[in-house]
Amino acid sequence: MDSTREYKVVKTEEEWKQQLTPQEFEVLRRQGTERAWTGEYNDTKTKGVYSCRACDAELFTSEAKFDSHCGWPAFYEPTSKDNVELLEDSSFGMRRVEVRCGSCGSHLGHVFDDAPQTPTGDRYCINSVSVRLAPQE
Repeated sequence: MDSTREYKVVKTEEEWKQQLTPQEFEVLRRQGTERAWTGEYNDTKTKGVYSCRACDAELFTSEAKFDSHCGWPAFYEPTSKDNVELLEDSSFGMRRVEVRCGSCGSHLGHVFDDAPQTPTGDRYCINSVSVRLAPQE
């Protein structure tokens, strides 16, 4: 990870490997991406809170989730700006903005400013494997 931010949750690579499944580790700690249209939360309409799968920090609510037709769950804003970290990502010859968990630095996805149908104009395109939904009771 190349952030200069100090995270609340810090673990060794070995500790992350023990805690996470191989797919979770690849996406959350190695900046991987799950295949489009395959994530468990892509079409979910369940009301609740989405938290980081690595450290359980609150990230997004179902109220900010919208159908962007991009193949991944999309949100127009996090629950708090401090809950996520935004970093420039120039991998694969593209210029994008990476979204990481503000508590542990795990990779969540990318944010794009191409959603004029939302209140913020933003589309936080998030890997399902990076988050866990706690349904509202």
